[in-house]
Amino acid sequence: MSWSLSDSDDSTNPSLSPHGERQYEEEEDCTGETSRIEQGRGSSGGQASTSGSGDSSGGQARPSGSRGQRSGDETGHRGGKQKRSAKEDQRPECHYGRQCYRKNPTHFQQYRHPVDSSSDDEKLSPPHKKLKTGSPSAASSSSSPTQTADPGPYTFYLTKVSGIAARFNQTGAMHITDILSAEKGKLLASAQFNYMIDIPWLMQQYPKEAREKPLLIVHGDSGLSKIKLQEDAHRFSNIQLCQARLEIMYGTHHSKMMFLLYDDGLRIAIHTANLIHQDWHQKTQGVWLSPCFPKLPDGAAPTDGDSSTHFKSDLLAYLAAYRKSALEEWRKHIQEHDMSQARVHIVASVPGRHQGGSKNQWGHLKLRQVFQARGPPADLVKGWPVIGQFSSIGSLGADAQKWLCGEWLSSLATVRGKPSLMLGSRQPQLQLIYPSVNNVRSSLEGYPAGGSLPYSINTARKQPYLNKFLHQWSASARGRTRASPHIKTYTRTSPDCSRLAWFLVTSANLSKAAWGALEKNGAQLMIRSYEIGVLFLPQGFGEDTTFAVHTSCSEPFPIPYDLPPLPYGTNDQPWVVDIPYVNKPDSHGCVWQPS
Repeated sequence: MSWSLSDSDDSTNPSLSPHGERQYEEEEDCTGETSRIEQGRGSSGGQASTSGSGDSSGGQARPSGSRGQRSGDETGHRGGKQKRSAKEDQRPECHYGRQCYRKNPTHFQQYRHPVDSSSDDEKLSPPHKKLKTGSPSAASSSSSPTQTADPGPYTFYLTKVSGIAARFNQTGAMHITDILSAEKGKLLASAQFNYMIDIPWLMQQYPKEAREKPLLIVHGDSGLSKIKLQEDAHRFSNIQLCQARLEIMYGTHHSKMMFLLYDDGLRIAIHTANLIHQDWHQKTQGVWLSPCFPKLPDGAAPTDGDSSTHFKSDLLAYLAAYRKSALEEWRKHIQEHDMSQARVHIVASVPGRHQGGSKNQWGHLKLRQVFQARGPPADLVKGWPVIGQFSSIGSLGADAQKWLCGEWLSSLATVRGKPSLMLGSRQPQLQLIYPSVNNVRSSLEGYPAGGSLPYSINTARKQPYLNKFLHQWSASARGRTRASPHIKTYTRTSPDCSRLAWFLVTSANLSKAAWGALEKNGAQLMIRSYEIGVLFLPQGFGEDTTFAVHTSCSEPFPIPYDLPPLPYGTNDQPWVVDIPYVNKPDSHGCVWQPS
């Protein structure tokens, strides 16, 4: 399956002209975060209009259907236009939109309504079947105060999604307001690490009594985006900004993490969502939430209170890599708390050309090191495929065997007690889950979901081999097939998909910038970006060698998507953000036209 422009819905050559403050040009070893176009945080970066009209919405989303491409995470091209199909329903749209409470059939004959998902999350239901907002059976809002039952011992959650059946948000799901809730503890201070931050929106997610508590925001913005962030922060006297160093070109501060300091302890959240409304609304995201770590007794050493997974020491090493005095207070808070109950391993990336002992601290070599010490036995996972699931793809090189199926897959396929070698013919099957064009078209957001899937046509053309590894996004068991994935996960499954050898949730997409690439004959690992994730190993949760997947087990692992993954069909193509899709309207009757 080779890539050509004719694979899109329109043969018109898309405009790839730069917008905003600056444009990063791609290089062979760049990430999916490359070509980031800074436009200012208040703009959605796209336009929507009635087909054939010269009028523009200016990028503002409106109930009438003027829905622009969002300024998405690692977005390669933010200038896409979403246009209403020429075959659209001519009735005026109800100004209540999805929140319409009317029952009169005449109302639905006179006014058009956005399509909602059905209770099984797979079919579209007519508007007259939508229940009243607040009804226990109604499709729940992503921010509704529904229960957040603990998903077993793993404390790995998906974010709540607006527009799906309520039952899928009632167990194993959290909104950001649940994470920051006063029920979790009396908040004294917090820190937010992220890539995109809407400060006014973020402050509204905190409980009222916590909105004046000290808040440190760690970001990677520069230029106009930094100015905008500073202007937003200036409105709040309790906010301090900390700009991460990005000394290698094309790097980003992509980590997504929260520190929450309470009067009785410290909690850590490591997740995949930007701090903007869209990422917590109708996307599939992942959250690992730690227990509330208690404070160590007076006189304890700073190195006390670590876990068998070295969670505390690895977290401290990650903070030290920033080389920022603004983080020193939080390093002290972490040193003062007992994190011995942490069951997960931290797998992080920090920018640099890492050599010697530090080389194995970061990126895919960190994963390799952990697997050599505590990974699955070789005889157990023989023939088990490796699965990668992500929302962005970088330039991986012209030869699949060099990085993707070479050093990167070698690290993910490492087994206990054995050095990782280039696998050659012994490499396990690699299955990559990335949304197809049809996945995006039929999503809850429609084509604008693709604004957060910044795979570019230039990159796709250089690596046509990738398509043979690709699989659809499907999450019917979690009610999220139509909730476009922004989550990133990696795992290794048994051939019958009943067991997992390990599971990783992380901010890292499929790119060299995120995971690192070996240089100087393997003596150096070059990483461009900050990333962070947590690795689940069975022995950390009282299991011998694997996690169970089936719900019939007492503690099944809450896998976020359907297994086995569904391969792309003959006519399927991966979503590419900067080519037009105009022949087939999306779930809102719109088309996609890059500007």
